[in-house]
Amino acid sequence: PCFRSEAGSAGRDVRGLIRVHQFHNVELVWVTAPEDSDAAHASLVRHAEEGLRRLELPYRSMLLSSGDTSFSAARCIDLEVWLPSQEAFREVSRCSNFRDFQARRMNLRYRPPGEGGKKGKPAFAHTLNGSGLPLGRVLVALLENYQQADGSVVIPDALRPYVGADRIALGD
Repeated sequence: PCFRSEAGSAGRDVRGLIRVHQFHNVELVWVTAPEDSDAAHASLVRHAEEGLRRLELPYRSMLLSSGDTSFSAARCIDLEVWLPSQEAFREVSRCSNFRDFQARRMNLRYRPPGEGGKKGKPAFAHTLNGSGLPLGRVLVALLENYQQADGSVVIPDALRPYVGADRIALGD
């Protein structure tokens, strides 16, 4: 589980599944050579997006400005899903490229290939991480985006084999 200390503080989102103290999440962590860093970041974002695409949820990707990016990250992309009840997009994943910032702090090096088959000089690796899709927020997005006028909820195609139905309703 992941823990968030600021959950429930005064302000927005103090109730419900949007901001909770403890939640389950999958972290996507990559270590790569500097020359592969940007391509790895794009791939990391695609991996995080894949779940949203399969669930057919309306979402957008946002490149964060330097003011919204953490001190350690060189580039961040947020994936945000549409929540009709809030008439807003809400973050479900953040994919960050730290370049060599974290590697320098932990002295994480690799040895690239050198000329003539020899080993090259040790260099700092690049680190990236992204969050998979947090269950609570994705559940809220599924319920809100797929709820029908009669109160039933259409199950996205990707989940039907696991749910065993194409729709759920009160009393089922």
